[in-house]
Formats: sequence, structure tokens, C-alpha cells
Amino acid sequence: MKRAGTIFGASVAVAGILALGGCERERTAAWSAQAPAPPPDAAEAAYMAPPTVLTVERAGDNLRLSGKAAPGARVRMGAPTGETLFATANADGGWSVVAPRGDGPRLFGLSMMLDDRTVQAEGYVLVTPTGQAAILRAGAGANVIAGAGTRPQILALDYDQEGGAVVSGLAVPDTPLEIRVDGITRGQGEADSQGRFTLPLSRPLDPGSYQIVAAGQGGEDTSLLSMQAVAPLTAGPFQGAREANGWRIDWMTPAGGVQTTIVMEAGA
Repeated sequence: MKRAGTIFGASVAVAGILALGGCERERTAAWSAQAPAPPPDAAEAAYMAPPTVLTVERAGDNLRLSGKAAPGARVRMGAPTGETLFATANADGGWSVVAPRGDGPRLFGLSMMLDDRTVQAEGYVLVTPTGQAAILRAGAGANVIAGAGTRPQILALDYDQEGGAVVSGLAVPDTPLEIRVDGITRGQGEADSQGRFTLPLSRPLDPGSYQIVAAGQGGEDTSLLSMQAVAPLTAGPFQGAREANGWRIDWMTPAGGVQTTIVMEAGA
């Protein structure tokens, strides 16, 4: 997809539980030092598949996140600030936690504990004050928690320090689509059976403003991307800011690089 030595040049799976306590430097070091776990074999995955987040909804002044885990497992969501949320999965594996809506975006590591085993989820769980949730994945596009798509819709844009970029979203399931950048086709692929797509761009982008279009069955969706150089993170493992079209998160990957994720707001 892009020049060597960048985050998107090597798909790095994100490990999960965030460090608790200590100074910001210790938290940041703990975040970056977490290595991806080796993939389990089929029998192991069937028994101890990682926990997932499936839905997010507003509940008054709070947000309710729900998902699946192993039946009876203790589900844990931990933030670098020390905030920790717990739930116990029911007999069907369903779980939910209620988080107060904050003034800014928050990141959580997601894991579950069953007997003497701990299983970490892929990526970090992003929760925004406006009620959105997404799974941030190193070296890949964000998985925004959303319903099925009936037309192409851009939900997230990810890029790294070298300009490698990935466009993610929803489209009609099992249909082809293309990504255009300022009118030029830079990515092609197909939505999966759930209608999700994650398409890398064919060349890196320099800092600047771009028009990104996802086109396929049912029409097309246009987003404006303001791509900025990312300064090193000095106050923690991530920083978030409100932008015109959504929320921008600069976050540290397990490999020590910085990746930027822009989660688009509905209607932006």
C-alpha cells in the first residue's frame, strides 16, 4: 500500500488491557509494550473467542455498550486514566456496561477473564461523547459500531505518520466499490457479507485536504479529509479532538508508532 517502515505496511494486531496507575510515562510505555498474542488454534478460538462490542446506545446521560463474550466470563474495560468498567456475561455470552458520557473521547482496553485465563480483544474501544463507538486497530481501518448499510457510507479514515491511509465504512453486502481521492481512483475492493469494507489507498498522502469518495451499488458518499502531521504523544497514549466532520484520535500502537483515526459523525 505504501512505503516501507510504516504502520500500515505491517498489519499489527492490537493487544488490549491498558495500564493502570503510575505516571503518564509509565502508562504510555505500558501501552506501547503490549505485544499481540499469537492466534489460537480453531478449538481454542471456539472456546475462548475474544470479547467483542456489538452495539452502543445512549441511556440518558450515559452510554450503554453491549457485546458478546464467553458465557460466565468477567468482562473488563480499562482506560489509561484508571477508569475501569466490569460486567459478567450471561448464559448466552451477552454483556453490557454503562459508562458516563464524558466531555471528550475515551479509549478502553477490552478483555475477559474466565477461570484462570484472560483473553484480550483485538484493538481498543473508542467511545465518543456523542454516543459513537469504534474498535481502533493498528495497521488497519477502524471498525465503527453501526447497523447494516444500503449504500456506500464512509465511517472512518485512518492514516499513519508516513501518509498510508485506509478508508472504512458500510456498503451493500458482497458488492464491489471503489475509493476516489480528489477524483482519482486510489482503492478498490468489496464489502463483506455484513456490508463492511476496509480499503487501503494505493499510495500515501501528503499532509493537506482531500475529497474522499466511496462509490458502489446504491450511490456514493463523500467526505473531506484534513490530513495533518502528527506530533509525538507526550501526555499519554492518545489524544482526541473534535473536528468538523467527526472525532480525530491520535493514538499509540503496540509497535510504538502513532496512528490517527477520524470517526465520522452521522450526517457529517
